[in-house]
Amino acid sequence: MTSGGSVRPAGGGRCGDEGAADGTGAFQRDSAAAAALAALPGIGPSSLRSVLVAGGSPLSAWEQVREGRLRRPEPRGGARGVPWAVAAAGVDLGERAAALRSGGMAVTWIGRPEYPCRLAGDDEAPAVLFWRGSLEGLDGRCVAVVGTRRCTPDGRAVAAELGRELADAGVCIVSGLALGIDGAAHRGAVGSGRRGATVGVAAGGVDVPYPRSHATLWEDVVVVGAVLSESPPGVAAQAWRFPVRNRVIAGLADMVVVVESHAGGGSLLTVDAALARGIEVRVVPGPVHSPASAGTNRLLMEGAGPVRCAADVLDALGDLRPSPPLTYRRSAATRRGLAAPLPQRPVAPSQPAPSAKAGPCGALDPTTAAVLDAVGWQPVTLNTVLLRSGLGLAAVAAALDELAGRGLVVDERGWWQRCG
Repeated sequence: MTSGGSVRPAGGGRCGDEGAADGTGAFQRDSAAAAALAALPGIGPSSLRSVLVAGGSPLSAWEQVREGRLRRPEPRGGARGVPWAVAAAGVDLGERAAALRSGGMAVTWIGRPEYPCRLAGDDEAPAVLFWRGSLEGLDGRCVAVVGTRRCTPDGRAVAAELGRELADAGVCIVSGLALGIDGAAHRGAVGSGRRGATVGVAAGGVDVPYPRSHATLWEDVVVVGAVLSESPPGVAAQAWRFPVRNRVIAGLADMVVVVESHAGGGSLLTVDAALARGIEVRVVPGPVHSPASAGTNRLLMEGAGPVRCAADVLDALGDLRPSPPLTYRRSAATRRGLAAPLPQRPVAPSQPAPSAKAGPCGALDPTTAAVLDAVGWQPVTLNTVLLRSGLGLAAVAAALDELAGRGLVVDERGWWQRCG
């Protein structure tokens, strides 16, 4: 899916050399002031940009806030919040600077050399950005790989494969660090081991992993790339911050690829943000009966281009280098159940499934529900079901018999598939 708009130059990068961020006391004070401004109560992206422009520099703006010359805008409805001057009175910039250093966090703002050029000209650009790791991946081609948290095993495998093979080809994978498709794309990129392989855009502070189960993934992303956010350190992810951060994901990308999305999935907000910026959107087609592909298949009907493998993305970017040699062979092997679709920790048979599923004759037991999830909506072999579920052969065979009896799966000459 394409939209009118300016053509993005290849390799948007940053607005200068990251090394230009000097280590002088003045820069550190500005950095601490920028972090303190971003943490003011009730300040949003547009207000923060206005404050920085009015102040001329973060430190100058902070001093004007403390003196009451830059004030919190009057909220609609007459309700009053904490005045900025009052909130600023108890802040020590020295302590704020020390916290940034000890947490391995860096900060930049519009106009600084290290601020991503991809965002600098955006009408909704974050005024201040925080990160851990290295932003060098943003110097080259960047592709956002996004999708639903409630993905299928096949969708997770496709996202991981795209992340790994695009990263191998020198593309930086941008995503939102969430469960499901986002996490799989990041893991795939991390698996390439290439420096600059991935950048994760967080909804909360870069020092507050969310979800908590992804704490290790965040650290892995920092090793090969960066975790980036406009939320100040210490801020927990909140519901309203997720759709807001999606514009940053879109703004950093040369292309947005949606792997799976439900009819009303949050990744569609990233699609809207991309189209508003003239950034191409492509999707991975999915089974017509899979709820996880309802949104992506609709995007296909609306004109989005399909993505079958990493080569399709590279071709669309104008990069005609061949994909890694195993691109098609590995995909085919995965579909035939000859290789595990994703390097993930198997679920022990004794562990309960995340939730009980209802069938025509009542709720499924945890083992049977896990096997149903492992089958998915595309034909798979028994070997694939075993790999995805982590269960033993006897348990899987019994569960498949039960599911077939309930009319939830069908066996077509050794290929299993959901049918209800």
